[in-house]
Amino acid sequence: MSTENLRIAVQKSGRLSEDSLKLFKECGIKFESGGSKLRSVSSNFPIEFLFLRDDDIPGYVEDGVADLGVIGQNVLMENSRKVDIVKELGFSKCRLSLAIPRNETYTDLTYFAGKNIATSYPNLTNQFLLANGVKAQTHEISGSVEIAPSIGLAEGICDIVSTGGTLLSNGLKEVAEVFKSQAVLISNANLSQTKKDLLAKLLFRIDSVQRAQNAKYVVLNAKKENLERIISLLPGIKSPSVVPLATEGWVSLHSVISENDFWEIIESLREAGAEGILVLPIEKMIL
Repeated sequence: MSTENLRIAVQKSGRLSEDSLKLFKECGIKFESGGSKLRSVSSNFPIEFLFLRDDDIPGYVEDGVADLGVIGQNVLMENSRKVDIVKELGFSKCRLSLAIPRNETYTDLTYFAGKNIATSYPNLTNQFLLANGVKAQTHEISGSVEIAPSIGLAEGICDIVSTGGTLLSNGLKEVAEVFKSQAVLISNANLSQTKKDLLAKLLFRIDSVQRAQNAKYVVLNAKKENLERIISLLPGIKSPSVVPLATEGWVSLHSVISENDFWEIIESLREAGAEGILVLPIEKMIL
């Protein structure tokens, strides 16, 4: 293994792993993954992937065993490791929340005063309770947190919530948000200059992929007389490209806009005279 390779730790299984590997492949990095592989070296970029348990990733990065890591902010903040967050990745979004039995009456955080809370995130839970002046007992358990109230272990829980379906199926309701989380790219604090340069190249690719994810390439036809009004409606990166059509007095207009912006203005574009509108995905977008 070349010492110049970036070593990046990725969760070995689960949704975070899938989203992480998908991002790197969209960045044009070729590597093998899946099965029982614990390590994979890219064939076209100086990077090596280590497939690890998510709880181990912050420590591996802090110790320099891995140069980079992809981890949920919730795991990172719970572990309190000395690493740098170099990029928010925008996927695996979730929240750490307090929940109680659905039939319980809840008014505010004072509900938890003197009560027991089961959680896999005792540090984040205790920090939140302390910041809000609530004295409660936290009980750390490693899994199946949702069952704690029904077996009498605790009156409430603090756990990761994505859709809320798991809480609902266990007779619980979410009552307070403790921490918002998403996947982040973390780095060892003492990278060599060579590895900092490689990281900059990797971040350039990630930025290009992320920038394109909600952007759409829009092509439409319009009469020249309607062009000024249509251009005023398009919130593109820069002025749109205008190409004359074979039909006299008509042009084709090309622009890049946010998909959300497009659906908000589609009717206005049509009313302004836009026709034959095409909306196309963008794979990469480099500014």
